[in-house]
Amino acid sequence: MFEYLIVDIDETTGVNRIQLDRPERRNALCAALVAELKEALSLAAADPRVRVIAIGGEGPDFCAGADLAEVHATVEEGVLASLADAESLGELFTLLRKVEKPVVAVVHGRALAGGCGLASACDLVIATESASFGYPEVKLGFVPSMVAACLRRNLGEKRAFELMAFGDSISSPAAALLGLVNRVYADEVFEADAAVFLEALAGRSASALALTKRVLYQTENQSFEAAIATGAQINALARMTDDCQAGIQKFLDK
Repeated sequence: MFEYLIVDIDETTGVNRIQLDRPERRNALCAALVAELKEALSLAAADPRVRVIAIGGEGPDFCAGADLAEVHATVEEGVLASLADAESLGELFTLLRKVEKPVVAVVHGRALAGGCGLASACDLVIATESASFGYPEVKLGFVPSMVAACLRRNLGEKRAFELMAFGDSISSPAAALLGLVNRVYADEVFEADAAVFLEALAGRSASALALTKRVLYQTENQSFEAAIATGAQINALARMTDDCQAGIQKFLDK
């Protein structure tokens, strides 16, 4: 079904794994791969079997960022072609937040530039101890402009600016200290530990996770009063779900 992705759904756990499959190009984000990712995410969002979406990469690296050969080609075509290409990638980052199901970046090797942006746009990031993260665009005279929206929200202004301005890579433990990575696992047990993490997340209430994601992102630019009001609305919605009513009844029965 896909040329640049490997997609697998574990119907027992509800984990949908989406693997970037351009290992010969370090899983660089070409236009076709971006389009396939958007399609795979939309399909997963609509699939009742799926509870958690995990994005990883085939080969030695997670993702090296944008395909620079394509970037160069769009420059030759003019500014409108460049804008269309950039906007398509931006749609992917936006979709990651709109999908109600949790999306987890499962990172090994290098996550650089747009690849680091892809990871930071996910709801959660888990990584091998040897993984590295960075935004080296400045070294090419380029700017990590769209991924800045994700990075700033993850780290805050000053730490985000430092990573973007110097363009140096950092280790996954360092990324975890900054708040870019949620969990770091030793390389030799990464697959097993990642599976446990994903299955545990998939075991949580699907409705509660969807509403948690909604309140987190919907309130980020609201005033305090507006955020409280939004929280009250989502609180009321949560009470009406089957999962919440069953959970409360189970507690009361004790």
